Amino acid sequence: MPASIDYYFAPQSPYAYLGHARFAAIAQAAGAAIRVLPVDLGGKVFPVSGGLPLAKRAPQRLAYRLIELKRFSEWLDVPLVLQPKYFPVNADDAAKLIIAVDLKDGTQAAMKIAGAVMRAVWLQERNIADEAVLVALLAEQGLHAARLEEAHSQTVHERYEVDSQLAIDAGVFGAPSYVIDGEIFWGQDRLDFVQRRLARG
Repeated sequence: MPASIDYYFAPQSPYAYLGHARFAAIAQAAGAAIRVLPVDLGGKVFPVSGGLPLAKRAPQRLAYRLIELKRFSEWLDVPLVLQPKYFPVNADDAAKLIIAVDLKDGTQAAMKIAGAVMRAVWLQERNIADEAVLVALLAEQGLHAARLEEAHSQTVHERYEVDSQLAIDAGVFGAPSYVIDGEIFWGQDRLDFVQRRLARG
């Protein structure tokens, strides 16, 4: 039976961006199914897991974060703007858009729009809190503009709440996290372990 991976992430996470394409390739090569689960990291997960938003982190941690992002960007050959114009950014609408696409168009399309949202923040310096930007991203990915309206539905809102609670119940405390049969792999730098776990079957 093919493996299933619960992919918990925040659309504005630089580490989710750095690992997104590689994760998708690893899952595809292993024949693994992905459950696309954008979550409310700052509003729901951090308060119960000890995480802090950037504004509340110590200066030393903030400085080291930039060093690590630069290192990984160069090592992975994934271009990244270290301090993009629109970050920090409220990503709730973007997360709900990804959910709406998942519900209507399926996993592959959801992964596609998620990647586009992440590139918008970390490469293109676009404001993913702006609905006009989200509409443009849908068009660029060949997805229907109606998904934006659907993203505001009660169904999608409830799914976002449920997914965030699923993350908490699974013990997730940061993004991205990849969960296989209850085993958490936190961070894009753990993707080698994800690959090995999938190879074991």
